[in-house]
Amino acid sequence: MSSPTTTPTTPRTTGPARGGAPSPSAEAAMPYPRRWYTLAVLCLSLLVIVVDTTIVNVAVPTLASSLHAGAGALAWIVDSYTLVFAALLLPAGTLGDRFGRHRALAAGMAVFGAGSLGAALSATAAQLIAARAVMGAGAAFIMPATLALLTAVFTDPRERAKAIGLWSAVSGLGVAIGPTAGGWLLQHFSWSAIFAVNLPVVAAALAAGPFLVPASSAPHRPRVDVLGAALAAAGLGALTYAVIQAGEGGWTSAATLLRFAVALVLLAVFGFSQVRGGHPMLDLDLFRDGRFTAAAMSVMVLFFGLAGSTFVLTQIYQFVLGYSPLEAGIRSLPGALALTVASPLGTRAAARFGIRASMTAGLVAAAAGLGYFATASGGTGYVHYMVASMVLSAGIGLTMAPATQSIMSTLPPAKTGVGSAVNNATRNLGTVLGVAVVGSIAATSYTGHMAHGPAGESIGAAAGIARHLPAPAAAALRDTAAQAFVHGAGLGVLVTAAAIAVTAALVFRHLPGRR
Repeated sequence: MSSPTTTPTTPRTTGPARGGAPSPSAEAAMPYPRRWYTLAVLCLSLLVIVVDTTIVNVAVPTLASSLHAGAGALAWIVDSYTLVFAALLLPAGTLGDRFGRHRALAAGMAVFGAGSLGAALSATAAQLIAARAVMGAGAAFIMPATLALLTAVFTDPRERAKAIGLWSAVSGLGVAIGPTAGGWLLQHFSWSAIFAVNLPVVAAALAAGPFLVPASSAPHRPRVDVLGAALAAAGLGALTYAVIQAGEGGWTSAATLLRFAVALVLLAVFGFSQVRGGHPMLDLDLFRDGRFTAAAMSVMVLFFGLAGSTFVLTQIYQFVLGYSPLEAGIRSLPGALALTVASPLGTRAAARFGIRASMTAGLVAAAAGLGYFATASGGTGYVHYMVASMVLSAGIGLTMAPATQSIMSTLPPAKTGVGSAVNNATRNLGTVLGVAVVGSIAATSYTGHMAHGPAGESIGAAAGIARHLPAPAAAALRDTAAQAFVHGAGLGVLVTAAAIAVTAALVFRHLPGRR
């Protein structure tokens, strides 16, 4: 730890900063000199937790054979991370505001690293599921802390906009490069490597934090709303669980409807507690502000589209076009590149034309990319999907930074942690919904087009059966399965395109213009 610094003179004091400079929240007039190095640490911390939302997907076949895991266990290996992550976001953001966002970041990285080590050493599916849940708990503290710290460190509005653009680029980039990283690691190492790779990143972030991440907490530290935290965790966890299970058990089944009812009751009780409580964790009046609500909705539908299209596109690359996991991951890189390039452009467009114009243009582009994706057929080649993913990713890049900036600009300094958690909770919910809704539509359409039997269970099952058939029969089965799956994937992607198009209209209607 560095030595204490000069006592701040402004009323927003949060205590001595670390790293030999005044805390940015303490001296708004004096920018933190190492802020761009701070941003590098924050983006590194963000990248590792976002990559883990998708890196496991390409390892599912390997995990099934290595751990003798059934379909249910495999689903929970993927979903346990997202479930705990989503459930703890709001409480974690509040605790960061209360006890220090730098402490929340360090604690989250330590927990995430411990979970990664446990995952790499797991010998059974149950152990891996538990370790992934621990990783999700750590990630819940990391993500809101990164955005809240960024807001505190960058006090100049123009610099803050640029920093949010880079943060947003990393946020979307992690989703896109996860399959590539997972495919490369699986080709050169065992499945444990997809978790062990997190350890040096965690070590680097923890080592750099005391020197490059200044202390930051709410100017007037809020009381811990224990009841609100418990209800938020239970409500978001129940809602995420209901969405995950609906994709497997059917959206209109009695069990699914009961799960959604429980989630809605818990969230309603949480909302009531926030309205009636003396020290609410979340100010629900924020949702009356069109800048906050429209931007949060935009984040959710964009990740709804990105996660859903990525889920089916990974299968199309491997089972329809015949690429290996690594080849499929490499072919996802143009989309990641488009997102990286478009994110700073979104920041510039928002500065020149206004947040509404930039967000509307980005949402329209994302909807157009998904609509083009849906025009594919079983014989469509790679270039079609590459163009669709690049247009979609460019739209996300144009929208994410202005949307995040819009959300954070509505928040008082005492609530940047919990506000960041709301932003990330909508993102996580969109991701879970994308996989569940698009996957469910694709699977339902596929089984409806295929004859009853093993080949009708999934396109992966059809590919496995085709390997044991004579060449003419195998080719016929692969063609039929490809047509059926691509048709179903197109229907699912069209739903996300429609949701994004509707949101674009709402953003244009409710966000203020340039002034």
